[in-house]
Amino acid sequence: MLLNADLEMTPGKDPRYAFHATDFTYGGVLQRAVVVYSEEMQKREEETFDNEIEKKRRNAVKDLKTFAGKPFACEPDALNRIEEWKSKHPLQRLKDLKILPQSEKAEKKRGRPKKGEQLKIVYRIYAEVEPNEDSISRERQNLGKFVLVSNKTDLDPETILNYYKGQYQVERGFRIVKDKSFHVAEVFLKKEARIEALSMIMVLNLLVYAFGEWLLRKKLSESGLTIPNQLNKPTQRPTMRWVFQIFMGVIQSELVEEGKVVKSTVHLTEAQRTILRLLGPECEKYYGLQG
Repeated sequence: MLLNADLEMTPGKDPRYAFHATDFTYGGVLQRAVVVYSEEMQKREEETFDNEIEKKRRNAVKDLKTFAGKPFACEPDALNRIEEWKSKHPLQRLKDLKILPQSEKAEKKRGRPKKGEQLKIVYRIYAEVEPNEDSISRERQNLGKFVLVSNKTDLDPETILNYYKGQYQVERGFRIVKDKSFHVAEVFLKKEARIEALSMIMVLNLLVYAFGEWLLRKKLSESGLTIPNQLNKPTQRPTMRWVFQIFMGVIQSELVEEGKVVKSTVHLTEAQRTILRLLGPECEKYYGLQG
């Protein structure tokens, strides 16, 4: 495991980070693994580390009580149970561990065994729990470290980290796509080609959504203008979803005058007009604000 290895970390351009990169092949694909050390992450994890150790100690004691002093049919069964405990609690160890053979009645009857009564041998485990200081020390040294893997082996560690930091934007986007307001769950498709086509359409929708949000925020910032948010407070960073809700009350009417269809938009608020103006003449024209 990379996190448990003694690695030489190279400081990054940002002094808060250090890196160790190594290439390997998995599934026939050449990949790059980057161990990242984050100073801020280490500080956060250190604040809770000791509390986590105590919590794990209590769990280890609780687990020990489930089998300590209870009979096992043979010594290998007792040893297997001990190994299971060790694998579940690597940061703890068993102190004064003993596996003692004991004689007891073959049949469960009260009282002391009678002379000549058949007895059976069972094995009982006796031990106490104490911290495994070596394991805890190794775990403490790994605080603030995590591993990133990419099949783009030409990327340097800092670029991989920057891409990783930006993934929340992608995840946020797909959360929007899966939102009930898009009604994707109501579309049932069986053919693989149609599923792929719908996926492409949704990704294109997401692209337009993200670009519209970026453009509106940029224009609001440049102009110094604001629009009201959900709490009716001014903001320059509205989500596009909120902008869609702002326009839900817009009504477009059509009148026929002297054989010509005249379209007009009613109930446009000042906030809506501001948004349309900032998004450009094509959007204004769509809502009838330009001839």
